[in-house]
Amino acid sequence: MAHDPLNVISKLNTAAGELQYYDLTKLTGMGDVAGLPISIKVLLESALRNIDGFVVSEDDVKKIAAWNAADPGAIEVPFMPGRVVLQDFTGVPAVVDLAALRDGCKRLGGDVSKINPLVPCDLVIDHSVQVDHFASHDALNLNLLIEFERNRERYEFLKWGQQAFDNFSVVPPGTGIVHQVNLEYLAKVVMEKDGIAYPDSLVGTDSHTTMINGLGVTGWGVGGIEAEAVMLGQPIYMLLPKVIGFRLKGKLPEGATATDLVLTVTQMLRQVGVVGTFVEFFGEGTASLPLTDRATIANMAPEYGATMGFFPVDGVTLDYMRMTGRSEELCDVVEKYAKAQGMWLDPAAEPRFTKVVELDLSTVEPSLAGPKRPQDRIALSSMKSQWRNDLSNTFGKDGASKDSTGERMTAEGGMLEDEAEAAVATATADPGVDGVEVEYNDAKFKLKHGAVVIAAITSCTNTSNPSVLVAAGLLAKKAVEKGLNVKPWVKTSLAPGSRVVTDYLAEAGLDKYLDQIGFETVGYGCTTCIGNSGPLPDEIAKAIEASDLVATSVLSGNRNFEGRINPHVKANYLASPPLVVAYALAGSTDVDLVNEPLGEGSDGPVYLKDIWPTTTEVRKTVESCVKPAQFANRYSDVDTGPEQWQKIDAATGDLYDWSDDSTYIQHPPFFAEMGPDAKPIAAIAGARCLVKVADSVTTDHISPAGAIKADTPAGQYLLSHGVDKKDFNSYGSRRGNDQVMTRGTFANIRVRNQLAPGTEGGYTTDFTTGEVSFIYDASVNYKKAGTPLVVLAGKDYGMGSSRDWAAKGTYLLGVKAVIAESYERIHRSNLVGMGVLPLQYKDGETAESLGLTGREVFDFEINDNLKPAQEVAITATDPDSGKATKFAAVCRIDTPVEVDYYRNGGILHTVLRKLVKG
Repeated sequence: MAHDPLNVISKLNTAAGELQYYDLTKLTGMGDVAGLPISIKVLLESALRNIDGFVVSEDDVKKIAAWNAADPGAIEVPFMPGRVVLQDFTGVPAVVDLAALRDGCKRLGGDVSKINPLVPCDLVIDHSVQVDHFASHDALNLNLLIEFERNRERYEFLKWGQQAFDNFSVVPPGTGIVHQVNLEYLAKVVMEKDGIAYPDSLVGTDSHTTMINGLGVTGWGVGGIEAEAVMLGQPIYMLLPKVIGFRLKGKLPEGATATDLVLTVTQMLRQVGVVGTFVEFFGEGTASLPLTDRATIANMAPEYGATMGFFPVDGVTLDYMRMTGRSEELCDVVEKYAKAQGMWLDPAAEPRFTKVVELDLSTVEPSLAGPKRPQDRIALSSMKSQWRNDLSNTFGKDGASKDSTGERMTAEGGMLEDEAEAAVATATADPGVDGVEVEYNDAKFKLKHGAVVIAAITSCTNTSNPSVLVAAGLLAKKAVEKGLNVKPWVKTSLAPGSRVVTDYLAEAGLDKYLDQIGFETVGYGCTTCIGNSGPLPDEIAKAIEASDLVATSVLSGNRNFEGRINPHVKANYLASPPLVVAYALAGSTDVDLVNEPLGEGSDGPVYLKDIWPTTTEVRKTVESCVKPAQFANRYSDVDTGPEQWQKIDAATGDLYDWSDDSTYIQHPPFFAEMGPDAKPIAAIAGARCLVKVADSVTTDHISPAGAIKADTPAGQYLLSHGVDKKDFNSYGSRRGNDQVMTRGTFANIRVRNQLAPGTEGGYTTDFTTGEVSFIYDASVNYKKAGTPLVVLAGKDYGMGSSRDWAAKGTYLLGVKAVIAESYERIHRSNLVGMGVLPLQYKDGETAESLGLTGREVFDFEINDNLKPAQEVAITATDPDSGKATKFAAVCRIDTPVEVDYYRNGGILHTVLRKLVKG
C-alpha cells in the first residue's frame, strides 16, 4: 500500500488500467497551489510522494506549496529525480567513482552491495566518435572502426559496469546522441511504479539534459558527482528557484528556423539575467511550435543561463509521442494525468511568475551567433559587417579580402586612389588579406581570413529537429541542381543525433544531395559540437598556422567557446543546418549572403534566396518522410549495438580489477585516505594563487575535452607510458584516468592566466621557484611545500558544460578555494561537491578594485561553524612589501546540506560514510 501521510492519493482510470497518484488538488490550506507554475508543481509532487520524515518532510511540502513568486527566498528543498542519464565522457568517470566507492566501502568494513544505483540509469555512448574521415561514402564505417580502436578499454569498462551494477544500462556507440535518444525513446513523460503514476524527471551528466524539458519532462544537468549521489538514493538539495515566464505569441515568419529562434531567445534571456532560474514557456505562440522546435529551445537553457527551459505537456506533446512510436496507452496516461494534476498547458492561462518576458515569434530573423559566445547573436543581414568588425577588434587583424566589397568599390570608382593604395599596403602586410596559396586534394586556391574550414551539421540542438535537417537537404538539392558545390577547403560533416534521421532523409530522397556536396554521415554522436571535429587536412592546418589566419567554422551546435571546436579555428559561428550548408557553399564568412552570390552556378551567379526552401516545402516534406515505424524499428534493438560492440569481452564481478598499465582507467585517489569520520572545518592559511583569470572562463577552459598536445604535461605522461601521439585520443575520452585529467586542468590552449602574462595555455608563475612553468608542474611543487592554493576569477566563472572534472581537477591540483565575481550554477555546486570552497566578491568589489595581483599570500578565516552565505574574512599579504589587504567575500556554500558535504570533503565522501555506518 502506498505511503500517504497527508491523505492525498486519488485514482485515475486510464487505457493502461487504474492508477493512483498524489493529487495536488487535495493540498488544501497550503496556499494557491493551482496558480503555481507547472515546473514548481513537479517539485511539489516529488516532495509529496517522497515524504518519509527524514529526507523529505511535510514541512518541505508546505515550503514548496507556499512558493513566493516575487521572492522565493533562500529556501532549501529536496528533489528526488526519477532517473539519471549519462553520456560516456562524464559517465565513465561516474562509473569509475562507483567502482572506487565499492573499494572504499570494503576497506571501511561496509557492504559493497549498497553501492548500487537505486534509480534507473541509462548511459548513452555518444561523445567518443571523431571526424577523422569525411566527405566519403565509407566515412561512417571508418570513423566507427577508429572509435573502437581508440576506446576499447573504456568500452570494456562500461560493459563490466553494466553487469556489475543494478539499474544501469548502456546504449552502445553508433546509436545517437544521449539527449535525442532520451527525447525519442527513453522519456516516458509520466512514469509508473507499483501502480503509482508520477511525472517523469531526471538529472543528467551533461548540461544539455534540459532538452527533455521540451517534452514536458523536468530535468537538468548536474555534475557527475551529484548524479552519482542521486544514483545512490540521495536527493538533489536545491534552493526554490525564481520562475521566469516566457510568453510566446504569433508564429515564425517565412525563412526563419528553430535555430534562429533559439539564438534569439538565448540573446534575450542573457540580457534579462536568468542564471539559476526556471524559465517556463507559455502563451498562444506555443501552439505554433512543433515539439522538436520546443526541444531546440529547451536544449540551450545552459546557454541562456537557466536551470530549465520548460514547456508543459499539451496536445503537441502527445502528437510527438505518437510520431516517435510511444504507445496509445502511455499517451492516454500522460494526457489524463497532466489534466488531473493541473499540469496541462493552457495557452490562455498565466501562472504566478517571478517575471514575464515576451517574444513575438514573427520578429525572429535568420541569424548566427559568435565568434566566441552563443549569446552573441548576429542577424544574417549583418554578418559580413560584424565579421569584419570582429576580425579587427576581436582578433587584431585589419583589412578586407581583396575580392570583396573593397576591391569592387575600387573597380567601380567608389574608393579614392590613395585609399586603394592604403588598402593594398594593408593587404600586403597581412597574408590573410591577399590569401595564402594552398594546394589540396587536386585543387589550388588562396586561403584568407574568414575562410570556412569547418562546416558541420552536428549537435543534439538541431539534429533532433526534422524541419531544419530537411531544410538543409532541400537546400543541398537545389544547390546541386544549380551546379553549386562546396569550396575545396571546407571540411564538411553530418552527424545525426539518431539513426532515424538517416531514415527520413533517405525517405525524402535528400540524403544523396547532401552526400554529393560533401555532407556525408560521419557518425552518430556529438562530434564537432564538443570539439571532436578531428584534424584539418595538413595543407590547410599548416597554411593557417604559418600565416596566422583567422579561419572560421560554422556549425549547428550549441557552444562556440574559444579553443573548443578545433585548435586551428579561432572564430566559430552557430547557425541552422541550412545556413551551415550555405556557408560551406560560399566558403567564407566575409560575404553578405543576403545580397551577394553564394557562388557561380551552371547558369551564372546563385544567391541564397534562389535555393532557400519555403516553409511550406519543408513542412510537406517532413509530413511525408517522418514516420512512427522508423522510430519503432530503430529503437527495437537499441541495446544490441554494432558488431564491434557485440564482440567486446568484458570482465565480470562486483569489484573492478584495476590495471596499473591502463592509460584510460585508473583507480581515483578521492577515497584512498578517507577515515570513517569527517574532520572539523579549519582555516586555510598561507595559500598562494595558482591561476588568476578574467570573466567568462568556461569549464572548457578549466578542463578541456579536445585534443591533447604532445608538449603538455598530459601529453608527456602518455608518451612516457608508451602511448603514440596518434593514439592520444582526447581529454574527454581520458576522464577515467585522474593522472591525465589533473595534468590537463587549466590546459586549454586559450587559457590566459594573468600570472603568466604573454602566454596562452596551461602556464603560471610558480612562486616556489619564481619561474613561469606549467600549472601542473607548479602544483606539484606547491604540494611538496605543503602550500594550499587559490584561484581568482571574474564573472560567470565555470560557465558551459556540466563538467565535474573542472572541479575534480581543481581539487587534485591542491586548490582549496576559488574567489570569483559570480559562478555558473553547476560548477559552483561541483566545487562544493569536491570539497573546494567557492567564495564570491561582495557587490562592487573585484580583484582589480581590491588591488589583488595574485602574487599575495592568502589567509581565510573559516571554522567548523561555517554557515551558508556568511561573509568570510580574507587577508591577502604582499610577500615583498608586507602590505596586507583585508576584505570579506561571501561563502557560496548555499545550503546547510552543502556545508555538510564540504566538511566531509565532498558529496561522495558524505554518502560513503553514511552507507558504511548503515
